[in-house]
Amino acid sequence: MKIATVEHELNEEITDKEVRLIGEDGAQLGIMSGAEALKVAIEHELDLVKISPQAVPPVCRLMDYGKFRFEQAKREREARKNQHVIEVKEIRMSPGIGDNDFNTKLRNGSKFLQDGDRLKVTIRFRGREMAHTAIGEELLNRFADSLKEVAVLDKAPKLEGRNMSIFLSPKPTK
Repeated sequence: MKIATVEHELNEEITDKEVRLIGEDGAQLGIMSGAEALKVAIEHELDLVKISPQAVPPVCRLMDYGKFRFEQAKREREARKNQHVIEVKEIRMSPGIGDNDFNTKLRNGSKFLQDGDRLKVTIRFRGREMAHTAIGEELLNRFADSLKEVAVLDKAPKLEGRNMSIFLSPKPTK
């Protein structure tokens, strides 16, 4: 997965009549024909690379293209390594959950939030439990209140079919 793929024209692929040539050190070498620019590149044992094809005349640069591509790939790997994909982790409970189980779920939820992931807490109602949805709502609110130091409540408790859920996001760090 590449961030941006830019195809450059190299050496003999450049067929423009006139090009603006920039040296390896960034100094302008002037406007010359494509053939002359290619001769200069061969003399310096470098590649002639078209940097800006839409400019008038097109801008070409003398560089070691293999080294340039290597450095570009290295930068892309670094950028990919430093990015974090936010996932939505889910914790499921039932309305009759015990205190120790609740605390374990709370600890796991706190760990997910500290890792930077969003959290979906769901309570599943079975059979006659559907008549007591208030217990589930109270449980979800207790869960959200217990994590208010590390999390922000995105979506209040909402009943969808036999499930009631809330969404929590990690608090933004300063």
